[in-house]
Amino acid sequence: MLAFLENLGHALHFAWRGLFVLPFSLRRLHSLHVQLHQILLGALPLGVAAGVAIGAVVWLHLRGTLQTVGGPGAVQYLPQALALAVVLEFAPLAAGLIVAGRSGASLGAELGSMRLTEQIDALEVLGLSPLRELVAPRLLACMLALPLLTLFIAYLALGAGYAAEALGGSLSWTQYRMECLRVLTLSDAVPAVLKTVVFGYLIGVTGCWFGMNARGGTEGVGAAATRGVVVSIFLVLVSDVVLVKLIQVLREAWIDRVHLVLACCPLSSLL
Repeated sequence: MLAFLENLGHALHFAWRGLFVLPFSLRRLHSLHVQLHQILLGALPLGVAAGVAIGAVVWLHLRGTLQTVGGPGAVQYLPQALALAVVLEFAPLAAGLIVAGRSGASLGAELGSMRLTEQIDALEVLGLSPLRELVAPRLLACMLALPLLTLFIAYLALGAGYAAEALGGSLSWTQYRMECLRVLTLSDAVPAVLKTVVFGYLIGVTGCWFGMNARGGTEGVGAAATRGVVVSIFLVLVSDVVLVKLIQVLREAWIDRVHLVLACCPLSSLL
């Protein structure tokens, strides 16, 4: 138990230091570009599959349910339900899990092999900080890749939903687009996309932490990759619940403050 708490404290300290070294990644633009290219483009094939599957499957499920509950006329509300479900939850969560499964392992294995071959020790001997040289570009790349992948998956899912509707439904593209935008506002979409920045930070920190602390030869590298994936997925799921509740609380507090300002304004009685 004491060993677990000690490792947890070291991991939290590593994550805290990771925040302060992020600006140094801008001094290593080439490394940042390479990492962003690997993380984002490497996740695109899975993003395509996830986006198409989410849009088509959710559409097929919801269409039958709405027709059973509300009758044929209830199908017009299907684009609204799909847009809210995809943009607010399915696309961010799918992007987080894809990058956690792919990059969580690659970061752990890459840095673990560098630790095994003493490349990280060589940087320290030269007076260079491994956090600035190795961790910072990978952290920022994860934080930048997640929102972009989320938007990509969301657009694909909405497009797949329309394709499913076009094959067996009656809504035109104009009707479909208008219904999607009717309930989807920037105040809903922007926080949902930006929360993936936190996902990216957690994935990057987790993969880098297990990679930097890999021990035990080639078996240790494999263990670091496995732990990076497992812990990254766990943190993405837990942080998603926390962030959704936090966004709701902040939105309610902001709405209450606006109402209070309007109530105290002398011109509110003229509106």
